[in-house]
Amino acid sequence: MKPATTDMLRAHLLVASLTAAGTEALLAIALPVLPVSQVFFSSTSFRLLALALIVGGVVVAREFARAAFALAVKRHQAVPTDAGAWQVAAAADCRRQWLVVLHLRLTGQPFVLATH
Repeated sequence: MKPATTDMLRAHLLVASLTAAGTEALLAIALPVLPVSQVFFSSTSFRLLALALIVGGVVVAREFARAAFALAVKRHQAVPTDAGAWQVAAAADCRRQWLVVLHLRLTGQPFVLATH
């Protein structure tokens, strides 16, 4: 498997696991308030709801990352290099660098961090 594909899959799994952890935390906070039986958590509808929340979280994260990347390109903080990779400005220049890098990893595009 290509390194770019491996990096892309890792990024998707990272976003999915963070979404699942966030959903679990919200559920743990809401459980004492909501009157839900334990049978609900082993039902198919709960599993489908959990899957939909995780997929939705990944889609939302991709959109935020795409918007940050588009803004970085517009502000010339992410520029294409001659080798086909993207050069991303350092954190002092690019306030949303982590989202720009996330977009590049989610899309499987190579990148280098600028050090100027």
